Amino acid sequence: MSWMARQADWMGGLHPAPTAPPLPVEDGPQPDPIAPGRTPLRKRIGSALAVLVALAAKFWAKVKLVVLLLPKIKVFSTSASALVSIAAYSIVFGWPFAVGFVVLLFVHEMGHVIQLRREGIKASAPMFIPFLGAVISAKSMGDNALTEAKVGLAGPILGTAGAALVALLGAVLHSDLLLALGYIGFFLNLFNLIPVTPLDGGRAMAAMTPWMWIVGLVMLIGVAIVLPNPVIFIILVLGFFDVRRRLKERKAGGAEQSAYYKVSPRNRLIIGSVYLGLMLALVIGMHAVYVQRTLG
Repeated sequence: MSWMARQADWMGGLHPAPTAPPLPVEDGPQPDPIAPGRTPLRKRIGSALAVLVALAAKFWAKVKLVVLLLPKIKVFSTSASALVSIAAYSIVFGWPFAVGFVVLLFVHEMGHVIQLRREGIKASAPMFIPFLGAVISAKSMGDNALTEAKVGLAGPILGTAGAALVALLGAVLHSDLLLALGYIGFFLNLFNLIPVTPLDGGRAMAAMTPWMWIVGLVMLIGVAIVLPNPVIFIILVLGFFDVRRRLKERKAGGAEQSAYYKVSPRNRLIIGSVYLGLMLALVIGMHAVYVQRTLG
């Protein structure tokens, strides 16, 4: 490098090239560069709920498939599924409570089975699914809403009788275990009377006032908020899709729909009286057992 070049380079280091003056900053709020790409909170919540509903629907579809296959699997008989459920419940509640709980579930489901067979409809024996309860399989719940209501209410009727017997034995024997089982039996049967399908109360509403299914969905949402539980969420999702389907079919009308939901005023009155009477009896039973346990 020549002497002149070195001199120019040295001078450039001492006197850097002037830079452009900064642009004036305007007063007031500046635009958020991230804002245009942001998704509104409402849309994000809606998307999250849609994903949850889709996952729940897929999960229930798998559960439903298992339920349909259970009667065809000879190894998985009623007794075998009961033993599996007892083993699962005993991990959380201990085996004495687990045995009593499964027996109460069996009594409730047998109410449905007995009524189905009285209506001339083939029904399987109860199958137990740990932490999901028990189910039966049948071709249908009947040819009309009245039969569906009878089948639906038969479970809580026999289940309430079973819970009352256990609670009475608990009071006579001063057994906290039996009193606790009686209380949970009353509670489960009362929960099943929420007026939304596929719960038993929803079956009863088919013969009374089907629009009550909407009220039942709202009630079930309230229960899910107060008692958050995966099983309740599954029932809520299943109920939503079932109620939407049935209301659409009713709105579409047709001779078949009219014939299915045609129930005489007398039978409506009978179903309504049984439904309200069951609810009252279950509330009284829960209160009596609670007081008995408190005093005991």
